[in-house]
Amino acid sequence: MTGTGREDLREKVLAVNDLVAYQPGTVASRMIVFKKAGTITAFSFAAGEGLSEHTAPYDAVLMVTDGVADVQIAGTPFTVKAGELIILPANKPHAVYAHGQFKMLLTMIRE
Repeated sequence: MTGTGREDLREKVLAVNDLVAYQPGTVASRMIVFKKAGTITAFSFAAGEGLSEHTAPYDAVLMVTDGVADVQIAGTPFTVKAGELIILPANKPHAVYAHGQFKMLLTMIRE
């Protein structure tokens, strides 16, 4: 563990889809990197789960590692699947809805 209480994952080979397990009926997350410049968080979504519409003050890169999800950005719908990514612009409302089980990495870039 690091002094922040977070697990130190540096200098380790990590299997992306093993970073956070699926949990029935919920969205689970695990912080992978936490720095002043930004964060990387792994998420798993049970089928039918999602993140309701919200905004963030920073750009974020949503990279799909497993499954398919609908992403809405300022009312515009997108479908993303494993191997694809979408950039969520700062201060624009966005939401995520998982079709089936779904995993993603979210990289938030702070200014």
